[in-house]
Amino acid sequence: MDDVGKTGWIEDELAGLELGDKRLAKRCQLLLERFAADPQASVNGVCRGWKETVAAYRFFDHKAVDEHRVLAPHRDATLQRMKEHAVVLVVQDTTELDYTRRHRIVEGAGPLNDESRVGFFDHVQVAFTPGRLCLGVLQTAFWGRDWETFGTCKQRKYDPIETKESYRWLVAYREACEIAEQLLQTQIVSIADREGDIYEWFLEAEQARPPKRAEWIVRASEDRCLPERDLEAGPFTYRKLWDAMAETPPLGKRKVKVPKTPQHKARQARMTIRAQKIRFKPPYRLGVHLPEVELHVILAREEKPPTGEEPIEWMLLTSLPIENFSQVLRVIDYYTCRWQIEVYFRVFKTGCKVEEIQLEKASRLKPCLALYHIVAWRVLYVTMLGREAPDLPCDVLFADEEWKSAWTVCTDRPPPKRAPTLKVFLPMIAELGGYNGRKHDGPPGPKALWIGIRRMHDFALARSAFGPDD
Repeated sequence: MDDVGKTGWIEDELAGLELGDKRLAKRCQLLLERFAADPQASVNGVCRGWKETVAAYRFFDHKAVDEHRVLAPHRDATLQRMKEHAVVLVVQDTTELDYTRRHRIVEGAGPLNDESRVGFFDHVQVAFTPGRLCLGVLQTAFWGRDWETFGTCKQRKYDPIETKESYRWLVAYREACEIAEQLLQTQIVSIADREGDIYEWFLEAEQARPPKRAEWIVRASEDRCLPERDLEAGPFTYRKLWDAMAETPPLGKRKVKVPKTPQHKARQARMTIRAQKIRFKPPYRLGVHLPEVELHVILAREEKPPTGEEPIEWMLLTSLPIENFSQVLRVIDYYTCRWQIEVYFRVFKTGCKVEEIQLEKASRLKPCLALYHIVAWRVLYVTMLGREAPDLPCDVLFADEEWKSAWTVCTDRPPPKRAPTLKVFLPMIAELGGYNGRKHDGPPGPKALWIGIRRMHDFALARSAFGPDD
């Protein structure tokens, strides 16, 4: 019965796992299977009996087990999937992991946005296709802030980038460059939101040459200075980025689907598009003189937002060409895929409930979180594969016990001889998780699917135990 639900994907994602002991590798595979079967359950809840629970805690406490070794084979599998695509978007972002509510502070945790909230940060790189299919997790970096240096970032504004927390964005871009050098037939585009607006990143990217350079798109947050003086404002005042782009003639307009955020509702925005090359004056750095850098800049701005809504505005910096309107629109389309990492984080944190894990040391928590990263990828991969390739048979993702048992429960009919397509089967699974399937509902989302998949696994266990025999 332990083999129920295995479709080969777990073995594929952990192939070549190096922990120095075959028993550890076997335990890791079993834990991933348990977590994937019920992502929202606790470690105790997914383990079958006290003996298995103790073995799980011993696994996470083993000195040979860390997040990098656990994630390494999945990263290799992700690279293999990336080889099949002409363009891959490597999106990086940081999320908070809040452990404030725990009865005991996790060893190694630090303050989040203030000292009353305690936890870790997790900086992740996730690979997506331009069609938003999640290919896998390439990198994760967990850390807790130092209590003694917390709140001193303003005093360190002009310090070298290597001494700052923001250095993680540059390190992640370097990782994307290494991948670009490995996958010569695939264009790698590193994408970051406003926290990635770091001058050293742009300078390093400009100085690199293919194939040792990944292309990149970063949303600007700094109204950076240009080398030219703004004499109307004063003899020591420089022209600024936003003013220069506002003076640029528009190239055209484009409707963009804007997802729901805490600031606005989901809607379509009609954006006015401007683009040009701009040379920037370097910022001051203590003891370092940085050269000027020339970047491609795109401004997408909503001129007439709906009443009561803030206008949407994206100032995008990029290395990709912007010689014509088609190239500019491609950059905007790539940037809109960045939202998928927010969906990924929602699956990781809400779907897998990783902030409720009861492990008392960071060294134990990190490899556990790495396994949940693989689970979160799997849920999002299933969700988006059903949209990108709806005519594939569902047995490319699910074992016979899984799809056949779910089919019988949902339709009250014997399963067909041939596996139904993802287009037919995934909405059926999502209905088990609360998806209504109405015309205006759109395709099923990850939340409904992860709940439905959990229920399907229970059906598969019952089918394996009580029949029928196929």
